[in-house]
Amino acid sequence: MSKEINPFELAQKQFDRVADMLDLDEEVRAFLRWPKKEFHVRIPVRMDNGELKIFDGYRVQHNDALGPHKGGLRFYQNETFDTVRALSLWMTWKCAVANVPLGGGKGGVVVDPTALSDREKERLLRGYARLLWKDFGPRTDVPAPDMGSNAQMMCWFMDEYSQLSGQYTPGVVTGKPVGAGGSLGRTQATGFGVVVCIREAMKKLGIDSKGTTAAIQGFGNVAQYTATNYIEKLKGIVKCVSCWDRIDKTSYTFYKADGIDPHFLMSITDQYGMIDKKLASENGYEILSGDAWRSLDVDVLIPAALEGQITLDNVNTISKQVKIIAEAANGPTTTEADEVIKKRNIFLIPDFLCNCGGVTCSYFESVQNDANFYWSEDEVLGKLDDKMSVAFNSVFGMAKERNVYMRDAAYMVAIQRVVTAMKLRGWV
Repeated sequence: MSKEINPFELAQKQFDRVADMLDLDEEVRAFLRWPKKEFHVRIPVRMDNGELKIFDGYRVQHNDALGPHKGGLRFYQNETFDTVRALSLWMTWKCAVANVPLGGGKGGVVVDPTALSDREKERLLRGYARLLWKDFGPRTDVPAPDMGSNAQMMCWFMDEYSQLSGQYTPGVVTGKPVGAGGSLGRTQATGFGVVVCIREAMKKLGIDSKGTTAAIQGFGNVAQYTATNYIEKLKGIVKCVSCWDRIDKTSYTFYKADGIDPHFLMSITDQYGMIDKKLASENGYEILSGDAWRSLDVDVLIPAALEGQITLDNVNTISKQVKIIAEAANGPTTTEADEVIKKRNIFLIPDFLCNCGGVTCSYFESVQNDANFYWSEDEVLGKLDDKMSVAFNSVFGMAKERNVYMRDAAYMVAIQRVVTAMKLRGWV
């Protein structure tokens, strides 16, 4: 993310804009502009070489009016408190717009996970859990995998929490492996939900999805399953994906004019989403600059990586052919860039609507953990399709009713639901 863009300030600006439109009173604004609780811990870890290192860890709990805090745990070398704060706000709105009974939270550890062995990652993850376990729980705060973390790490977290609390508690995290209380369908849920939103948008815009083209930024879990579902469900063509190369310390776009094969690319991608350039090139992929995805002539643009990727400085490089921007990442577009997108009449599916498939499926996982009864993958994805379709159409309906931008409409739906719960609970 660009150094000049503060993600928390962006999240607050987006909130303030809609608070003005809804004429929210000052007490409610003061409550919602800032998180309810914030934690900063220092985690000592004995490394494999015997050295003791100290890592900074964060957990931010924004709002739990609708239910327990919910949000991922990132292992990221450039993590900041403000990034985690911003993501916790967006999680509150994401859960609310999806209409699941959860609130917003987020966590992060300042570390490059690619520089750690599996044993070092486990020690770091368990150390984080030990310092904060009393503030987690199925009815308190439920983390999940995020950038730099995965299902195995959630299993370690669940095990550490269970040992400390004295009882087996699978519901303390979601995104677990299927063999340890995880839900079928969870791995592809976010990407699947992105494509459901794109499908619903195309219906509203009168676009036949067959043969449409897309460019995707990123090639982590969300981007991978967005690509596969776009091709398989919509019969569209994905022209490129991109990834960060931790060896070269730069990003690249992997392009094929007639469409990429995401399954092949997944077969030459490591656990952190880095594609093998040599093997890709040998199999006919053009390797372009990391920013090339943004300016390709495609129908759908899908930022699925980091915050702050579409800015005032680069928004005008977006092709005139683009009809839809689907924000699979959190906070990929700045408020200044939003104004240009509006003027160009590009249909935008805002982040916390577009990517709420993951938290919706996490909610399904929690329900299955509580019931100790697990659903088939078809049942999970069918319920997810229904939930995502309803969420999209509730936001689209608000946009039409109030004649507002889709991002503003999503905030309106989400904020109204949270404020209603706060008032009913007597908080304001």
